[in-house]
Amino acid sequence: MQAAQLLHLLQIASPALPVGAYSYSQGLEAALEQGMVHDAESAREWIARHLSEIVARWEAPLCWRLMQAFTRRDAQAVAELSERCLASRDTAEFRAESVQMGFSLSRLIAELGIADEGVLAMLDQEVPLPAAYACAVAALGIPHEEALLAMLFSWTENQVLVCVKSVPLGQVAGQKLLLSLQPAIEAAALAAQSIGEADMSNWAPGLSLLSMQHEVQHGRLYRS
Repeated sequence: MQAAQLLHLLQIASPALPVGAYSYSQGLEAALEQGMVHDAESAREWIARHLSEIVARWEAPLCWRLMQAFTRRDAQAVAELSERCLASRDTAEFRAESVQMGFSLSRLIAELGIADEGVLAMLDQEVPLPAAYACAVAALGIPHEEALLAMLFSWTENQVLVCVKSVPLGQVAGQKLLLSLQPAIEAAALAAQSIGEADMSNWAPGLSLLSMQHEVQHGRLYRS
């Protein structure tokens, strides 16, 4: 991986990227409210299971396929994968999260001038976040394997930060938690690259129920 590619990757996967990722918990805040997550061990179990059972079987494989489609400039594949991604968002919060961050990232890509018109034309008005991320990866020539790992690490880091603020956990405990999740991140990346179409699934009714309950939860800090 060349230095320029690494620097590009660090920028687009950074928590400081102005797309609003810090304002979403992806159902974790509802789990905290109900006592399902209450300490470091329960936080680790929640994040690891979410990562392996949902992200590695749905969001990550979709992102992997979208990166390949953008690199091939296959507009039809991009459109079909983006549609599947949006259709899988089964609560208002989850859909709004993906669309809002996807829109913010796609607008940032255009304003930074890192993608040509041909690549930008493949982004719909309602673009999910994985599609916008894949567009940036393709435009900047970032290797797909490293980009997938960075996406998974960024997702995991955001979940850990929610726990640091809301369990609450100390900063050192949060870093220990993040470090302990690295094998799970690596396993999720490998699974996302090898999973077949028939095995891809976002089936998680418990998480969907938590998301719907969070929509009316009193005193929320996060938007999902």
